[in-house]
Amino acid sequence: MSDVISTVADAPATDAKGSSDAARIAEVKAWLASQFDAAGKDVPDFEYTHRSVAHLYNLATVSQAKTQAANIVANDFRQKAAEYRSQAARIREILENVGLAQETLPSNVVSSAQVLANVANLLNIRDTELSSFLVAMGDISLRKTGVEEKRAKVQKESKILLDYTRKAIQRLTYLKRTLAQLEDDVAPCEAQMENWKTNLAVMASKERQYLQQYNNYKALLNRVGYTPEINHGVLVEMAEHRKDLEKKTKPILDTLRSYQDLPPDKALAALAIEDKKRQYAAAEKYLEDVLQSALATSD
Repeated sequence: MSDVISTVADAPATDAKGSSDAARIAEVKAWLASQFDAAGKDVPDFEYTHRSVAHLYNLATVSQAKTQAANIVANDFRQKAAEYRSQAARIREILENVGLAQETLPSNVVSSAQVLANVANLLNIRDTELSSFLVAMGDISLRKTGVEEKRAKVQKESKILLDYTRKAIQRLTYLKRTLAQLEDDVAPCEAQMENWKTNLAVMASKERQYLQQYNNYKALLNRVGYTPEINHGVLVEMAEHRKDLEKKTKPILDTLRSYQDLPPDKALAALAIEDKKRQYAAAEKYLEDVLQSALATSD
């Protein structure tokens, strides 16, 4: 039945021209009834649509064609069987006429003939000629050689596959052991990862804090007029020159303080003030020259 269905699936849908839908439905019903009657079952109820009728009609056509072909083959087999029976009866009659009937032959001859016939059937030969046996034995020998070669090849492939299987089992065992080790290391690694995650969050917070402080300091330096030329070495050098200037100006300041204790003399005081102003201007000029030289040296 599956062969019939597959053949129907492959066969193109045929539409009998000139036949009405009623005739096709009647033919389909008759075919279904015959098929289900042969199986001892009733035809199930279903709706006869155009699609179902077309499909069943194609199925019935293919089934009838296959049934007809099977009947032809069966008739041919029956005809051949009748011919074989007729030939067997004729051969039996000939053997009986010459005194070689099976009933009159010794049992060992009958057994040998039966063995010979069985061997002939096994070797698939139509007669019992020696040449036929030799050809059949040669063919079997060739087949045996081919089978042995295939067997050797299969054994070689089986050995290779067995080797591959052993290696695969070893690798699988190693992978299972590695997997178990990794599963054991999951909990410590997860704890360490959580610790790293916490530290990373703290470091990110610190980074934001430091960046904010850096921006604040940078803004402060911009407000006070800091330039990259004023580095630590320049400031140290300027501090040293400031100390030298303080040492040089300290006697002048002490002298000025001593003048504060003198009785007021406007003319002398004016002269003294003018002298100190000149000294102070000279000191400022010297400090400015020193600063300029220090900046030029740093550049």
